[in-house]
Amino acid sequence: MNIFDKPSKLFLHNIAIISEGGVNTTYADLDDFSKFFKDKIPSRSLIFSLNKNTLGSLVGYYSFIKNKVVPLMLDAKMDIQLIKILISSYQPGYLWLPTDNLPSFPNSNIICSLFDYSLIKLEDHNNQQIHEDLALLLATSGSTGSPKVVKLTYQNIESNTLSIIEYLSINQNERPITTLPMSYSFGLSIINSHLYSGATLLLTNRSLFEKEFWSFLKKEKATSLSGVPYTFDMLKKLRFTRMDLPHLQTLTQAGGKMNKDLNKDFAEFCKESKKRFFVMYGQTEATARMSYLPHEFSLSKIGSMGVAIPNGRFSLINEAGETIQESNIIGELVYKGPNVSMGYAECINDLSNSDENQGRLITGDLAKRDVDGFYYIVGRKKRFLKIYGNRVNLDETERLLKDITTECACTGNDDKIIVYTTDNLKIDKIRDYISSKLGLHHSAFSIKYIESIPKNSSGKTIYSDLKF
Repeated sequence: MNIFDKPSKLFLHNIAIISEGGVNTTYADLDDFSKFFKDKIPSRSLIFSLNKNTLGSLVGYYSFIKNKVVPLMLDAKMDIQLIKILISSYQPGYLWLPTDNLPSFPNSNIICSLFDYSLIKLEDHNNQQIHEDLALLLATSGSTGSPKVVKLTYQNIESNTLSIIEYLSINQNERPITTLPMSYSFGLSIINSHLYSGATLLLTNRSLFEKEFWSFLKKEKATSLSGVPYTFDMLKKLRFTRMDLPHLQTLTQAGGKMNKDLNKDFAEFCKESKKRFFVMYGQTEATARMSYLPHEFSLSKIGSMGVAIPNGRFSLINEAGETIQESNIIGELVYKGPNVSMGYAECINDLSNSDENQGRLITGDLAKRDVDGFYYIVGRKKRFLKIYGNRVNLDETERLLKDITTECACTGNDDKIIVYTTDNLKIDKIRDYISSKLGLHHSAFSIKYIESIPKNSSGKTIYSDLKF
C-alpha cells in the first residue's frame, strides 16, 4: 500500500502543511501537486531529491512516493562534488533541487519549477532497473557522500508509520513542528506518520536559535517537538522548561542516548507539566524506529530505550550467535519486524536486488534486558578498543565523561584512547576521571582540545573527521 493514498481520500479538506510564511496547503492541494508531477516523471524512475524543510521539498517527496517514483533523499547543503559522485554511482534520471542550486548544474534540462524547487532531467541517466518493491533510498552517513544507502520498501514505510501512530496516539489534531532534516530517517518518519493521520505539519527551516522559530511555534500552537540529544542540549541552554507553551503536549527523542542528567531534567519537567516525553531508538536500516519508552516509565526506567514498537520484536545474541535468555546479560541486539529494510546499495546495479534481510536486522548495538523486559543500549559492537588486554567501550566512555563535560568524543586504536573535548579547562579533570573510572594508567589515553565536535545534520558525531 502507498501510505499517501489514505490521506488523499479521507482528509481532502484538512490542512496538511502550514509553512512559516503563512501558506496553508490542504491534502487536496497535495494530491493536485502529485498529479502535476505524474506526466513529468515516469513511474519507477530514480530521482535525487536535495531536501530542506520547505514546501517545495515536501511536495516533491509526497508526489514521488504517491507516484511510485523512487527518491534518494539528500541534504540540500551537501557538497556539490559529493552529489556529483553519487550521480555517477546511481545514474538518476532526474534531480529535484532548490532553484538556488541550479547554478551548480549549468546547461541543465529544466522540466518545470514549483515553489522554490526545480526539476531537472538528466538525459543520459534514464535506464534504471529498479526492484518493484523499492520505494525510497536513505543515506547511511548524513552528508559525507558515502555511496552506501539503505533500500526501503513501501511495506517498510507503511508498517513503521502505523507502529509510530499507534504508540504515540497520533491523530488529525496533531500539529508537529519540523526540527529535523527531511533527509534524516527520524525527520522523515515524523512527516510520514502525521501526513498518514491527516494532521497538520508546521513546516520551517529555522533553527532553535532563531526567534522566528519560536514565534512560529507559538502562533501555530505546535503540539509536539522532536529532536536528537543535541537538540535537547540546545533546548536546555535556551531555558525551554521556563517557556509558556500550553499547546505543546509531546516531546520525542531519538538519534542516540541522552546524557542521564539531561534525560532526567526533561522527564521530570514533562511529568510536572503533564506533557508526554518519549525516548525512542531506531536505525535507518529499520526505516526509522524500533523501540520506544512509554512516557509513564520515563523516570522509573530512565536510560532505557524501552520496548519494541508494535509488530516488532527484540532479542539478544552472544558472540556465538546464540540467543540470550537471561536478564541483565549484555549481547548484540537483534530486531525482527516488517519495517526492516531490503539491505544496502552502493551503485545503480544494487537497486534491482531482492530483499537480503528478510525482516531481520543485526543492529551492531550492544544491549541488555532487565527483568521487566526493558532494553538498555550499552554501546556499539564496533566501538570497542582493547587497551592493555582490556576491552574498552568508547560509547560508554563518552557517556561517563558527559557527567563532567557536555561536549566530548572518543576515538583511538588498540594502543591508545583519544578523547576530544571542547572544554580546555577540564583536561586534567577528564584525565583523572578516566583513569579512576576505567582503571587505566594515564599513558593509555590522551586528551585533545578541539574547538567544536564535528556533527552531521542530525546532531550525531562524525568520528571519521576526528584524526588520530
